[in-house]
Amino acid sequence: MLLRIVTAAASAAPHIGTIVDGYAVPVINERAVRAAAGILFLGGATAFGFAAATGSTQPLQPFGILFLVDMMLRVVAGDRWSPSLTLGRLIVRRQRPEWVGAPQKEFAWWLGIGLGLVTCAGMGLFAAPFALVLALCGTCLSLLFVETAFGICPGCHLQRLFTRTPPQHCAGDACITR
Repeated sequence: MLLRIVTAAASAAPHIGTIVDGYAVPVINERAVRAAAGILFLGGATAFGFAAATGSTQPLQPFGILFLVDMMLRVVAGDRWSPSLTLGRLIVRRQRPEWVGAPQKEFAWWLGIGLGLVTCAGMGLFAAPFALVLALCGTCLSLLFVETAFGICPGCHLQRLFTRTPPQHCAGDACITR
């Protein structure tokens, strides 16, 4: 009996985001996502600076692992388990939520995982040149910065190009065609 109730509750709750009246898809608080991107950007920019100053990828390695674990938790276990998103929610808890579609955020996070895996593999497995590793990390940091500073989700825009399901409920109504 209890197992049936838990199973029913688990199947009713979305894996990523939450169900909010008036929205056709699960949504997530854009303010918390931007705060989490800022937290990751701060850590990544610090590691990037140390790496550039020392000429070694060693300072980037712990951040790369942290980034991948955080992103994997978001898409595999659910956004509630991401340390950066949890901290982001805590930071913006007194602000009115700005709901955006969770599916496009999930798509963006999968892109982040892909970029993170390529970068980490370049640092370790493939022993890529230092400049290439910095370029890959710089690309990732640039995407985090654009999300944090401007509220632009590059993954959301790429979803429109590469999938059959267009994004819904974008920040600032960016996905509404005019």
